Amino acid sequence: MTEQQTPTGKKHWSQRIGPGLVTACVVIGPGSILTSSNLGAKDGYSMIWVVLISVIFMLVYTSLGAKLGTVTSESTCTLLAKMVGRPLTILIGCGVFFISAAYQFGNNLGVHSALENFTDFKYGIVIFNAISIAFLFGFKNLYKLVERLMGIFVGLMLVSFAINLFFAKPNLLEMAEGLIPGYGSDGLDSILNISLLGLIGTTFVISAAFYQSYLARFKGWKVEDLKDGRIDSVISVTIMALITIMLMSTAAAVLRGQELNGVGDVGNALQPLFGDKGQILFCIGLFSAAYSSFIVNSMIGGFILSDSLGLGGTPQDKWTRILTAAVLLTGMFVAIYVIRSGTKPVVAIVAAQAVTVVAAPLAAGALLLLTSSKKVMGEHRNGPLMNLLAGVGFVLLLGMAWYIASEKVLPQIQRMRGETAAVIQVEPAEMKVATRN
Repeated sequence: MTEQQTPTGKKHWSQRIGPGLVTACVVIGPGSILTSSNLGAKDGYSMIWVVLISVIFMLVYTSLGAKLGTVTSESTCTLLAKMVGRPLTILIGCGVFFISAAYQFGNNLGVHSALENFTDFKYGIVIFNAISIAFLFGFKNLYKLVERLMGIFVGLMLVSFAINLFFAKPNLLEMAEGLIPGYGSDGLDSILNISLLGLIGTTFVISAAFYQSYLARFKGWKVEDLKDGRIDSVISVTIMALITIMLMSTAAAVLRGQELNGVGDVGNALQPLFGDKGQILFCIGLFSAAYSSFIVNSMIGGFILSDSLGLGGTPQDKWTRILTAAVLLTGMFVAIYVIRSGTKPVVAIVAAQAVTVVAAPLAAGALLLLTSSKKVMGEHRNGPLMNLLAGVGFVLLLGMAWYIASEKVLPQIQRMRGETAAVIQVEPAEMKVATRN
């Protein structure tokens, strides 16, 4: 009898889940913690329904990814290259890699924010990046290690944020009302609020759903494990919803009306209310969220780019590890620059947002295309209902892309151009003054 089986021959429960825990960890990062807390502080419990909509569509696409990885024997980008050609596949791989690398500094800053409450050493992120790279190249069964680590981090997040919520004493009636769109807020105006697409984007992370197809293969699932894949996806989105709602409700209960500019502000705001223990608990949850997302986010960028280039898409392939290390180091160096200079790399953020506008719908479309193909999936291709739900999710992604482009990227580019024009105008004036003197 193997270690993974019970005396009756059935799988041990730990063999029935795993990829979903990894996916949940990459979705719950410093950005989602800040967004959820800010929304709770601003709008109270009234936007809980948005979280539920987000996780429903995340469930649809993680289920597609899990099914694709379970049914097929080839890697996702290999299948995609055969269907649409290598150039488009490389475009998706490069897009996902750039997004992961550009946003990795946020995960580094989340780790830094959690650590700075306990130590004056400013470069703890260097140590944690070194540990991550050691894991990356030092363990043969990388997936098994990552799955176990993510299970620990998920447990720490759930316990830490649940205890904080308990002491915050949220209004349960208002929480229940928050499940109803428009209830207790501005009615239809709150439902049609375009900024809600930003909140949806922190949970409906298509690159993580795309990577679910790789995780299912790493887990070793086959066609007979399709049910496990569905259960695992449900567990992952349930975890995402619970953590997001706990963060939002804690902020709604005790931080109402406060402006939170960074994840460190959330912990600092909780200290006067809950004391040092409350802040410590939050920092444990923050560290777990940041460092887990820190590891998996880098793997998403490295593995998908390597596979798109035809260089391999498994943990055993050399280039998957090299490109994953490249994401880790990029995020670390950008974070060190931010810590030392005190300024955010605006150009990198805008560039990442611009790439997201293109890469996210392409990745979703690729996942939908592959799982709808009879040639790829056989009898397990999507049914009409799944295609309908995935199609609605795809339209939602297009809406998020339009929101990011119109509300984030273009205004920031115009601002940067204005600042550049101002500098150009100032310099000739200074030269004239110097010439006269």
